[in-house]
Amino acid sequence: MGAKKYTGQNKMGAMPIPRLLLNMGIPMIISMLGQALYNFVDTFFVSQIPDTAEVAEMGDKAVNALTLASPIQMIIIAICVGIGIATNSLLSKHLGEKDRERASRVAGNAVFLCFLFLILTMLFGIFLARGYISSQTTDGVVIDLGTSYLKIVTICSIGSIGYMCVEKIVMGCGNTRATMIGQLSGACINIIMDPILIFGLLGLPAMGVIGAAWATVIGQVASFLIICYINYFRNKEIDNRIRYYLPNKEILKEMGPIAAPAAVMQIMTPIMSYGMNLILGRVSAYAVTAYGVYYRVQYFMYMADFGLNNADIAITGYNYGARNRKRIVDSMRFSVLYAVIMMVVGTVGIQIFAPQLISIFSVTEESARLALYALRIATIGFTLGGVNIILQGVLQALNRGVPSLIVTMLRMVVIALPLTYLFTEIDSGGALFWAAIPIAEAVGLIVAILFTVRRFRSLDVQ
Repeated sequence: MGAKKYTGQNKMGAMPIPRLLLNMGIPMIISMLGQALYNFVDTFFVSQIPDTAEVAEMGDKAVNALTLASPIQMIIIAICVGIGIATNSLLSKHLGEKDRERASRVAGNAVFLCFLFLILTMLFGIFLARGYISSQTTDGVVIDLGTSYLKIVTICSIGSIGYMCVEKIVMGCGNTRATMIGQLSGACINIIMDPILIFGLLGLPAMGVIGAAWATVIGQVASFLIICYINYFRNKEIDNRIRYYLPNKEILKEMGPIAAPAAVMQIMTPIMSYGMNLILGRVSAYAVTAYGVYYRVQYFMYMADFGLNNADIAITGYNYGARNRKRIVDSMRFSVLYAVIMMVVGTVGIQIFAPQLISIFSVTEESARLALYALRIATIGFTLGGVNIILQGVLQALNRGVPSLIVTMLRMVVIALPLTYLFTEIDSGGALFWAAIPIAEAVGLIVAILFTVRRFRSLDVQ
């Protein structure tokens, strides 16, 4: 019914906003949850790796290794998301302006940028992976496990980087269901391959953490192939001629002011993780493992919010190009409403089922104790963080990348890390230092609201 009603029109400019956000947002939320499953499932299965005659607490060490590797994975995602946000925002904006030629050039130059980044990522895996892991721990077993995992997922990152690039092109054209199909397919393959490769099922050798890395890579490549088929054979909104993939100075100049702050903004997440690993490492290795458990749960929640945020960016960008202020305002209002509902429900669920969530991971009693503190205390800030993410997306879609970056720096680095360090000095028992996270979210939200109000006062659309 909806598809027939908007035939010949892009739904981002025609469908009622509350319905449009659900139409585009729900597939994106499912897609992002699928992405979150990669880390969550990997952590679950590697935590089940049995001890050996040489190594006790192998599950804890495996989780620790993935926790230390995850900031680099987050940096890869961050830079791709930065390029992707610029692609999503500008592509949808030019489609709103009915400029198919420029929209096609934005898509092609996004692929060019991601190809350059793929080369850099592979070089990091070859030459720097071990040095990076060694900078965070002196445990030889953890260093070996973390290095092996990180090398595989960086050297073989074509599936991850390629998928995130093409996904944002398809998303900017308004097709979020395709991204859901691609992401969930890869996540399902990863879930199937994890136990087979980690524990050596179906006659294959047990590969442990290395198996988790290969399962992730296989899932990512599958997602990439699916989204490529959808974009290059089914996407009618843009053209995919070879000339559009050549670097264009004007297009790159247009993408830069959005992509660079967005990428740096996303990099704040792994910087925070790296900083938390170092700070909590002063307390104990158990605290680092506990943060790894919390981070997986937190990542799962925020990925859902990022799904809604991605839909809002495309809708806002399209209507900014179409000069429709009312639809921009409505998109922000309903995005915030949906985010609050989603994050409140998630927080309540985590508070109720925190022990059960922790029990999914086979960690030591001390790690579980600290993880319980994290889930009880730090998750109080989820709703604040959810609204922060939506408002930052609105600023990015309206060409205000730097204010969005400032909010992220406050939330994740400027406030969170010094407070965590201070609280570990006051109390190393684990009941206090997790409070730094919701406090930082509260400060970030105040600043985000101020920036958003200022932007809407100066908005040059009717």
